[in-house]
Amino acid sequence: MSVGRGLACVTVAAAGWGTAGATATLVFDSSGLGPIALTFWRMAGGLVLLLAVRALLPRRTGTARRREPARSRAARVLITGLALTVFQAAYFGAVAGTGTAVGTVITQGAAPVLVALGGRLLMGERLGVGGGVAVAGALAGLAVLMLGGAGTDAVRPLGAAMGLVSAAAYAVVTLYGRSLGRHGRGTDAFTTTLTSFAVGTVSLLPLAAAEGLWPRTEGLGRTLGLMAYLVTVPTALSYGLFFAGLAAVRATTVTVITLLEPVTAAAVAVGLLGERLTAPTLLGTAVLLGAVAALAVAETRGASASVPREPAPVPGPVGREEDAQPPVKPVR
Repeated sequence: MSVGRGLACVTVAAAGWGTAGATATLVFDSSGLGPIALTFWRMAGGLVLLLAVRALLPRRTGTARRREPARSRAARVLITGLALTVFQAAYFGAVAGTGTAVGTVITQGAAPVLVALGGRLLMGERLGVGGGVAVAGALAGLAVLMLGGAGTDAVRPLGAAMGLVSAAAYAVVTLYGRSLGRHGRGTDAFTTTLTSFAVGTVSLLPLAAAEGLWPRTEGLGRTLGLMAYLVTVPTALSYGLFFAGLAAVRATTVTVITLLEPVTAAAVAVGLLGERLTAPTLLGTAVLLGAVAALAVAETRGASASVPREPAPVPGPVGREEDAQPPVKPVR
């Protein structure tokens, strides 16, 4: 696949993910389902579709891996799967609690910042001057976004807190994945997503049953149509395009392109759902997303400076050691 087609695939995938929050809001209104139950149905339906996609994909050859002990493999699958489940459920909780636009921006904006800080504190990764300035700018934008909307209907504390929980769970997945990659235990993003869907489906079932597993019968056709869209377009289709694009686009570029997700979410929320964003909320959003883009650029420069120029043995993303594996993109 050419770089141009790869960029197009990732762009369409990010736009698709940007519609997930608005779809979830409409499902909440029509079905009476809560965030946990909706997350369960999303992951269960996505698991079925991704299994079908995997059956259609050509099998890889010549990529033998070191055999991983069963206990180690089980721990990896559980930790990653549970963290991704918390990420997804908390994200829908943020959407339900403070709206699609703000919930998505807080989650998507805070996640890279927490990853950068966690990498610095826990793994000794260097931020550099540019990275440090970008993180400070992102924190400032987040503060303006949350404090500027305090006391208004634009930003509600519980929903904002759920967005931060979702971002923290994303950071756990990313940093854990980097650690595994450094020790030669990384797996491809498709397999990680597939096993995480399975863990999430099983672990959420009892919680979803307690919250209310079945949608109300009134407006059931509309609810089923929205849930079908949620499972297919922002899940199976977006992930299929995302994984296809990763073959041609470097991981840091993907990070910048996926900023289209919160922009799409905000546009859909304002245009379709009638959400209102205050001036401080817009300012905080712009500063936060701009800082995240700058953080990705700083990461790219640091990666280029730290990696010797050698011919790549196989095509794929280039950069730091942890970028050798495609980035795990948690489900939106």
